Amino acid sequence: APMAPRTVLITGCSSGIGLALAVRLATDSQGRFKVLATMRDLSRSGPLKEAAGSALGQTLEIGQLDVCDEDSITRCLNRLPGQYVDILVSNAGIGLIGPLESLSLDDMRQVMDTNFFGLVQLVRALMPAMKRQRQGHIVVISSILGLQGIMFNDIYAASKFAVEGFCESLLVQALHFNISVTLVEPGPVTSEFEGKLYSGVEQADCVGTDSETADIFTRIYLPNSRALFASLSQSPEDVAEHTLRVICARRPPFRHQTNPAYTPMLALKRADPSGELVGAAFYRLMFRHEPLLRASLHAVRLCRWKARKLRQALRLLGLR
Repeated sequence: APMAPRTVLITGCSSGIGLALAVRLATDSQGRFKVLATMRDLSRSGPLKEAAGSALGQTLEIGQLDVCDEDSITRCLNRLPGQYVDILVSNAGIGLIGPLESLSLDDMRQVMDTNFFGLVQLVRALMPAMKRQRQGHIVVISSILGLQGIMFNDIYAASKFAVEGFCESLLVQALHFNISVTLVEPGPVTSEFEGKLYSGVEQADCVGTDSETADIFTRIYLPNSRALFASLSQSPEDVAEHTLRVICARRPPFRHQTNPAYTPMLALKRADPSGELVGAAFYRLMFRHEPLLRASLHAVRLCRWKARKLRQALRLLGLR
């Protein structure tokens, strides 16, 4: 007999990775999933409904869920039989970039609230039923910035480091109850999330900081950040595909990086416990060899463009 579809609760589905993953799982050709796609603000569900098409109301339900609001979590849980879900995908998140002195404490708290405490509240609410069933999979969309901090991303990186430490601590207990935990760690992803981040930053949100720091932010960090983005970013659909593989793995990994471009940096970090190598490498790239950084990013972009063209050509010729 065919297996009953596994139930999946996904947070942050109004755009980006959440939307792409909800649609990918709900339209699975083997019908392996029943998806409850949630978002804080249901008035923003248009794009998801459109992308889901005929899956809507069949393999995909849409629900309201604000991860910062305990009552909202409880209401959402009460929609689930026995408050149990096979797979939780914690994806809701917000970004924050800029010089530290220019950011408000309220904004910082909101980032920690959504990115970290939001996950904590979800796990605390959903884990008891997983323990009773002695099965389940907690999938957390973390970030490469949960493994390596980057200039002017201090608070966002801190929130993702918190997520990583939380999951690492939880892992051993989860294993005892036969529950899998996976951190999915994308690099830059082309989506509204990043767009929102940069559009707000244009007019140098550097109030409160000194002119030298403001200059570093606007003249060095932002242009390089954009160049990095243009060269290394992945689509939300690509990250969704990686997440699907993790969900379907017989023994899901604890960590999964979706973007191989970051492997050397992480290797450097692991190889040197003092942390000086990575620090010095970043410093030299940003402040000493900026033209080299730009040139290499441009080369990467060109290679990826050529590879894409080649794949398209092969597809047209029916060779893959």
